[in-house]
Amino acid sequence: MIEIVKASSEELYFVQKIAHQTWPVAFSNILTPDQISFMLNWMYDLKALEQQVNEKGHVFLLAKEEDSFLGFAAYEVHCKDQKKTKIHKIYILPDTQGKGIGKKLISHVMDIALRNGDKFLYLNVNRFNEKAISFYKHIGFYEAYREVIDIGNGFIMDDIVMEMKIN
Repeated sequence: MIEIVKASSEELYFVQKIAHQTWPVAFSNILTPDQISFMLNWMYDLKALEQQVNEKGHVFLLAKEEDSFLGFAAYEVHCKDQKKTKIHKIYILPDTQGKGIGKKLISHVMDIALRNGDKFLYLNVNRFNEKAISFYKHIGFYEAYREVIDIGNGFIMDDIVMEMKIN
């Protein structure tokens, strides 16, 4: 049975480990190996993860089955002082995708958002990540807008911002 737990500071290591196992598979046909490496180091260094929690207010959840962590999500309620909860990150180990773990993580975040009075969930997804876009549409997200974000080192994030009304 899959259990969703809030990640402790010590468990951020598992977030990092899952990201490093997931990203090369998820983005191999979308991003260059150099960009994947840059982004993993930029966003998933343990100090960066701690900063996201301690300074930016991100909360990390881990999907756990027995003693194994299979995926994670990071969210922020009232993002940008709006009645919206942002899902900053959500990744499931490639060999465990399709088992409902992503839905369970998003459902957990939705419950937290509703308890905090938020009216929408939203997230960014690479505009070429058709598998993820299809999944998000299937569970009720729609395209709100698109944005291109310069992340430095000559790299950009070319994203679709997807949203879901939850009230």
